[in-house]
Amino acid sequence: MDKLKNLRIKNNYSYREMGQFLNISKTYYWQLENDKRRLSYIMAIKIAKIFKTKPDKIFYEELYEKLKIKD
Repeated sequence: MDKLKNLRIKNNYSYREMGQFLNISKTYYWQLENDKRRLSYIMAIKIAKIFKTKPDKIFYEELYEKLKIKD
């Protein structure tokens, strides 16, 4: 999840801070960001809210490429 990682770094947030914002452990957050754990839609909404955007702005393109969805 490169876009998510870039947003976190751009905003100077650590894994620990993201975990605190989301009420999860820093390890859990790290696993989300590094595709070691599945991201729920509710968690995507919570993450997007931190960055004052919508989930699709952060996650859509990467998921689109991963699934190789064709128009």
